[in-house]
Amino acid sequence: MTAPKFKKKAGASEAKYDAQGKLLESAQQIWMAGLGAFARAQDQGSKLFDALIREGQTIESRTRHFASGKADGVRDKVENTVSNVKERAADTWDRLEKVFEDRVSRSLTRLGVPGREEMQALIDRVEALNRNVRQQHTPPPRPAPSSPRKPAARPKPAAGAAGTTKGTAKARSASASRSRKAGTPRK
Repeated sequence: MTAPKFKKKAGASEAKYDAQGKLLESAQQIWMAGLGAFARAQDQGSKLFDALIREGQTIESRTRHFASGKADGVRDKVENTVSNVKERAADTWDRLEKVFEDRVSRSLTRLGVPGREEMQALIDRVEALNRNVRQQHTPPPRPAPSSPRKPAARPKPAAGAAGTTKGTAKARSASASRSRKAGTPRK
């Protein structure tokens, strides 16, 4: 009985050895495959790199074309929406302005403030009255003289009254004596 047990032990170690050998062989194959891939990548690396660049450029151009087409569509939609909002806002603003003007006009009418038409009628009436007043107060035009007139002669001063100091002094003294007699104080 002891012999078969020994044989079993030998068989178990052989199986273990086979599993380790297969694992080692598999790891070595993986290593070799990696080295082969590395060598091929070195040989064809520049070709592969160029091919990847071309493919990236193609994808980028398609993406840009797609994005610009979408961007144009979005831009058009936004512009349409903005123009619609502007139109609505302008309409609303016009209506608000009209309501405000109507209310102010009614309030001014209630207070007795004349409107634009009434003010213009008053201005026209005042201008007409001013024209009538001017026409009534303007003198009739004078007839043009038929012959040129001579300037009027100056009256001559009385003899001895002007130009002499004696006459002036005498006139003063006479005036003073008369005022004393009359009882008026001297100036």
